Amino acid sequence: MSTNSKLPTAAQQIAQYHPDVWDAYEQLGKAVAEAGPLDARTIHLVKIAAAIAQRSEGATHSHVRRALEAGVSAAEIRHVSMLLAPTSGFPQAVAGRTWIEDILAEQDT
Repeated sequence: MSTNSKLPTAAQQIAQYHPDVWDAYEQLGKAVAEAGPLDARTIHLVKIAAAIAQRSEGATHSHVRRALEAGVSAAEIRHVSMLLAPTSGFPQAVAGRTWIEDILAEQDT
């Protein structure tokens, strides 16, 4: 089990109490990332877009952190939220932008 202290509390609890489930979940993530031709930067941006589109603040925060760690720029991440406006709606794009800014503010980016 590769429990990470950066995980949200609920995810840490899943990893602690159900390590086999957590390990399988992590393996699935790795397998799908490696299953196609997208590079890591693109994968991070897609995951941010998906998190915003499904209205998941926690997932958006997580994927923004991971994207920054992988070298994706704040400008690229901010652009994702605006790209969602025609598809997911302007209010959802704005909500996503606020979730992005939560993390960028923490990182002083």
